[in-house]
Amino acid sequence: MTSSAHPPGTPPVVGIIGGSGIYDIAGLEGAQWVPTPSPFGLPSDDLLIGYLDGLKMVFLPRHGRGHRIPPSELNSRANVDAMKRHGVTELISLSACGSLREELSPGTFVIVDQFIDRTFARPKSFFGTGLVAHVGMGHPVCARLGDALEAAAGVLGIPTVRGGTYLVMEGPQFSTLAESRLYRAWGCDVIGMTNMPEAKLAREAELCYATVAMVTDYDCWHPDHDHVSVEAIVRVLMDNADKGRALVRQVAPALAGREQSCREGCHTVLGNALITAPEARDPEMIARLDAVAGRVLK
Repeated sequence: MTSSAHPPGTPPVVGIIGGSGIYDIAGLEGAQWVPTPSPFGLPSDDLLIGYLDGLKMVFLPRHGRGHRIPPSELNSRANVDAMKRHGVTELISLSACGSLREELSPGTFVIVDQFIDRTFARPKSFFGTGLVAHVGMGHPVCARLGDALEAAAGVLGIPTVRGGTYLVMEGPQFSTLAESRLYRAWGCDVIGMTNMPEAKLAREAELCYATVAMVTDYDCWHPDHDHVSVEAIVRVLMDNADKGRALVRQVAPALAGREQSCREGCHTVLGNALITAPEARDPEMIARLDAVAGRVLK
């Protein structure tokens, strides 16, 4: 484990954050669960670290093993910081979600390219008073990772849609019917509770980030929503989880070959983002950000 940022072009280390139903990744060589404290608190669980065909992989169950932590209480800052401390350079999020579109039926995977953040009770930045930074979020995911995930899903025959907007609600309650209809009118495609501020924090940490939103059911706008049993939803959830784990194993070889910095600029976004003058920066903030922003704070 390291406490300093890796320079651009560092050989890839792939991080996986597993959502509902995904609490481990089987088949990693030398796999160990490693406790990883962070200046931002404890992550959701120990991190599972191992190798797949020589590629280092780091896995974290977003809600903890046994699904202990609700969406609003996730420590996303600690989760992302812990990933960075283990050298992660590309971060893939696997997330269960509800569908806001008829054509996105249960079992469909959506490689999201946009988010609308409706959360309100979560810290959303590593930066703050004493060290201010502003990163661009116009394109919040890494298109290079999306390309690799799309190709891997095609090989596996997983029904997959490239592109879509993920509405992130606070939770833990689901939407009202009026809210669900509003989100559809906004042009959103899927809905969930976890990918914000995760995506924002991954950007601040100079990580490539991509989300695979795995549809478990239709949100309450759908006329058949109330007639679907919990058992049926759980079956889809577990089937999606199996396919999600297979997707990770399939995509790994494509990510192992990167030799330079990400062509999308993900690994260098802090280059012009720090606003606070060097002489005015808080030493305690600098110390906390040793992993997240160490590359530009040295």
